Amino acid sequence: MRRVCLTLPTNRSCLPALHGLLAEAAHGAREFGVEVAVLVLDSSPAPVVAEHAAALAAAPAAPGVRVHHLDEDAQRAFLTRALARAGLAGQDGLLDRLLPATVSYGACTDRAFLLAEALGCASVHRRDSDSRYQLLDGAPVFPIDQELAAVGRPAREVAGRIGAGRLARLGPHAADLPVALAGASFIGELSVDVAEILALDPGVHAELVGLSLPPTVPPPWRPQAVKEAFRGAGTAPFTADRPVLGQVAPNRVDMCNVALDREVYARVPLPTAAETIGTDYFLLHVLHHAGLPGVLHNRHIVNFHTGERRTGPGRTAYHLRLAKFLLLTGSLNGVFTALAGADLLDPDGRLRPDRIATAVRTAPAPDPARLTTVADAYRRLGPDWSALTDTLATHHDRLLTRAATDLTDFAALLDTWPALTAAARQERI
Repeated sequence: MRRVCLTLPTNRSCLPALHGLLAEAAHGAREFGVEVAVLVLDSSPAPVVAEHAAALAAAPAAPGVRVHHLDEDAQRAFLTRALARAGLAGQDGLLDRLLPATVSYGACTDRAFLLAEALGCASVHRRDSDSRYQLLDGAPVFPIDQELAAVGRPAREVAGRIGAGRLARLGPHAADLPVALAGASFIGELSVDVAEILALDPGVHAELVGLSLPPTVPPPWRPQAVKEAFRGAGTAPFTADRPVLGQVAPNRVDMCNVALDREVYARVPLPTAAETIGTDYFLLHVLHHAGLPGVLHNRHIVNFHTGERRTGPGRTAYHLRLAKFLLLTGSLNGVFTALAGADLLDPDGRLRPDRIATAVRTAPAPDPARLTTVADAYRRLGPDWSALTDTLATHHDRLLTRAATDLTDFAALLDTWPALTAAARQERI
């Protein structure tokens, strides 16, 4: 029986999200005849981990659903075994990068990829703790319906169900390749929490968001691109399915609403850059530039933000992660430019991690002027943001060094990833 991994990484209490995840898993198993491994990667404080464990244990069993709830100790034990089996134990702090003491959106998803390998899964379906499902006539609108109908299946077969869409633009052999990605976006609050900045100073908002845009966006289009950035699918509720098969633009998919075929994540990981938002979207860019077939659907998830990131230390921590993302974006745009001109697939249509590692190694170094621009923009927001601007000033050199190290570490992880995923697949949890 085909097995898939429905995963939710979290570091906070999220009982409603867990209950929704279990409901989606039961629905997927029932409607598609698959086994769904629910994987909760829990980095929460111990009392919250216990709260989650109790809730998951008390939930009614569902046919075809198996729940795996791993705290950080269990995750560390698994990673230690897999690294040893791959002959990578102790290699340049790899364990600490995959399970850092601080927040890493890429690392938590990389751990999900490795654990999905151990569970024998054919795909990973990722959700977030700060999201909910839409309702249609009182019933949840689960993305897994579109994901299981597409991911891993030959594009030609999927085209027969939903129409060819833009498949012809992908190349002569794309129809024979498996669908690598199925994803949608969100409705609700902005994916990146910059609404407060927009309300305070639209000029600062435009400057900061503009740094997130690729240089290929021409000047006349940039104001509209800034306006649309991080807004997802807007506010219109779901009424009917409208999937499209073809090349999926990275800015149309959110990482709370995505499924990836194992031929993708078993070959290429995500950057593990700590305290940096946005780097977990790297694979979406890779798939776009590789020309692999994907499905963009419209079962958008409802996004919201927890209050802690809007007050005091929580706000400072969040915007430091945004500042580091805007710093790294200059280098990542260089990576994506290189990928756009590279042959990223082997003769069998599979991703070539060596080509991607080369693009990362030759990326432009993080630009100090970009970080100065970010700091100056935040400073114009006034004294309420002084904790953030003081931190940016104090850690200016450290942020530059850390960003450069993030790129070096990612290139090394790309080199070792195939061996690590092969080792993980021989482990059990």
